[in-house]
Amino acid sequence: MTIAIGNDHAGTAYKFEIIKHLEEKGYKVLNFGTDSENSMDYPDAIHPTADAVESGKAALGIILCGSGNGAQMTANKHQGIRAALCWNKELVALTRQHNNANILTIPARFVSLQQAIGFVDVFLSTDFEGGRHATRVNKISCAG
Repeated sequence: MTIAIGNDHAGTAYKFEIIKHLEEKGYKVLNFGTDSENSMDYPDAIHPTADAVESGKAALGIILCGSGNGAQMTANKHQGIRAALCWNKELVALTRQHNNANILTIPARFVSLQQAIGFVDVFLSTDFEGGRHATRVNKISCAG
């Protein structure tokens, strides 16, 4: 499975560790984020990450910024994206089960690296439940 990852300067250190973790588990990773901790504009990394998921080049995505808010807002401008900002494992599981989120947004300045890696594992191992949730998810997009 291919995972797209994108980050701004606040998420760089976590991104490297997440990539290492994913590759050790056999995932292919497309890195659209900055590899520096120098200030940069998060949309420059998040739009390509969302494009990769939306186009099917990646099955799922992970995005990181300081609060997670800017990254999530940017990704969710894409019609085929359901990016979820999560700060605990329960939210991660629910957003996959009930919302079929296809991008996990991690607030790097508000969670530990250990928590972030745990979120990634839950995100990748939790399936969408479908059923009544599918009806709701199908109403999210604004595309006609």
